[in-house]
Amino acid sequence: MKALVLPVVAFCTLIFPSSALLAQSDAIGQIPTQTPTNQPGRPVPPTPSMMDSSGAPNETPQQMKDKMFIHQAIEGGLAEVALGNLAAQKSASDDVKALGKRMAEDHTKMNQQLSQVADTIGARAPKKMGKDEQAEYDRLAALSGEDFDKEYITLMVKDHHKDLREMRIEARTTQDADLKAVLGEGTPIIRDHMVTADRIAHERGIPLPEHRHHASESGATTTQQPPQ
Repeated sequence: MKALVLPVVAFCTLIFPSSALLAQSDAIGQIPTQTPTNQPGRPVPPTPSMMDSSGAPNETPQQMKDKMFIHQAIEGGLAEVALGNLAAQKSASDDVKALGKRMAEDHTKMNQQLSQVADTIGARAPKKMGKDEQAEYDRLAALSGEDFDKEYITLMVKDHHKDLREMRIEARTTQDADLKAVLGEGTPIIRDHMVTADRIAHERGIPLPEHRHHASESGATTTQQPPQ
């Protein structure tokens, strides 16, 4: 009997380690499933920080600024067209009616030019004025006669001083040739709008706020006086 015990023990010793090894091998083969990230040869999808509002990756800050400028300029232009048409209908004076008609015509043309640039650089051209502009339109639409004229001219003075300043800054900084050309043509038009609005305001005794413009890129400023 003792003679048989030793062979049986030896046999079991050979079998059980093999089973343990097989179990260990199975455990090693069960690799946890993970989503591959940054694997060699696999492209990394763009993150939100790499994309602008139109979804274009790797844009420069200036390119993103150009798109935002165009978007805001078209929104503002749509408001100028709508307000200009409103002035042509509701104003009590010929000079305000004439200014409104010119605003509508000039900003319609400028919006078309900016929309073409937007198409070439992949920007989204808005189809309607923004919320702030709509609120201003609704406020003026409720007025008529002299009350309308005063509020319309006051708004045109404020808007066109702001627009002229922003257009000059964008014209200096943009690297896009098409946008630079549109701004080169549009800036004198906006300045004429501003000068006309300032003159009408001055003639009617409408207070003009101080407007400071950069006289040069060095940072010097000048105060614009109402036209005489």
